[in-house]
Amino acid sequence: MMELGWVLLGFAGVWIGYQFLIYPLLLALVARWRRVTPRSDASCLPTVSVLVSARNEEKDILWKIQETLAWDYPAERLNIFIASDASTDRTEEIVRSVNDPRVRLLVIEKRGGKNRALNQLAELADGELLFFTDANSHINSGCVRRVARHFADQRVGCVTGNSNSAKEGYQPGTSSGASVYWGHELLIRHLENQFGSVLVCDGAIFCIRRQLYAPVIPDLANDLELPLRIGGEGHWILHEPTAQVLEKDTSSPIEEFSRRRRICAQGALGLWLLREHLHGVRLWQFLSHKVLRWLLAVPMVCVLIASILLSRYFVFELLLAGQVVFYCAALLAYVLIARNREPGRLLTIPLYVVVGVVGAAVGVVDACGGRRFDTWESPLLSRGSAEGAGA
Repeated sequence: MMELGWVLLGFAGVWIGYQFLIYPLLLALVARWRRVTPRSDASCLPTVSVLVSARNEEKDILWKIQETLAWDYPAERLNIFIASDASTDRTEEIVRSVNDPRVRLLVIEKRGGKNRALNQLAELADGELLFFTDANSHINSGCVRRVARHFADQRVGCVTGNSNSAKEGYQPGTSSGASVYWGHELLIRHLENQFGSVLVCDGAIFCIRRQLYAPVIPDLANDLELPLRIGGEGHWILHEPTAQVLEKDTSSPIEEFSRRRRICAQGALGLWLLREHLHGVRLWQFLSHKVLRWLLAVPMVCVLIASILLSRYFVFELLLAGQVVFYCAALLAYVLIARNREPGRLLTIPLYVVVGVVGAAVGVVDACGGRRFDTWESPLLSRGSAEGAGA
């Protein structure tokens, strides 16, 4: 049993070390070897069609439209296409009340999910660029210019930004842990950007050339499928760090678990369905960045088992005790949040890690078991304008 403990510990150490240390270092080496120098031009102002798939977005859709129409971009080169995916609230009434010819509404009578709605919007859109965003996402006025300038280089097929947490409606159960996660994600994107191979996009803020759009599969996430296809065709995919979108966090650990579960289930399915678009460096990126992270529960369980098997040694007794404290902290944070109490950062980070790791693992199992997520409900408390978020 001792031998098994050492094997499990070594296996887990290599997995976790590669994921969080070796992989970023290798990315840095690849970036030096394959560095690209895209040409950007602030005077590049292609026509832009903003696509929004909305279901029951009465809390957000009006300010979203007003904010988008006020973007610092030539009015005649910007329009908005909104699909109401069988909304049962006042979403459609509110969109119709906006008296601006640049706003077009597509009413879908039978609910089909986000991607089916986007496929129909893409057929209607006439902009040279398709700009994807969400109804609850605040985007700064000058953002579209900073994104559009990169398309002066014909080698660029897609540009994405990144999300930040809007402070109103702050939910301690997820926000503190999310900041740690996104710090690592931004490092990875920065390195990927240096060789024009950002792996996936932020669904609330990314833009592609219209001619590169292909109908997206209903069961996948459009911010995963489109960059995988476009990157697989050899186009550059860039990250514009100044393109920021502000969104409210999920409102509870349960909502965060559901979100992680859905995202990872869609990602695992996408790996299989889009495998022909993944090859060479981008296949290595996907396996290293996504697959190993989705399955992070495996090395974590291995470390726990190894600590038990090797607990006769004092150092592993301490390691085991540390894990017990970590998981108890996550449980305590969950209990406190369930009772509407502030758990503090030291407790919320373990909770976020556990929720994310378990949710990802369950999502992979879902994908392998045939469960699909072509439709889903948005977290309730992620809706509603955060005052000042778009400033």
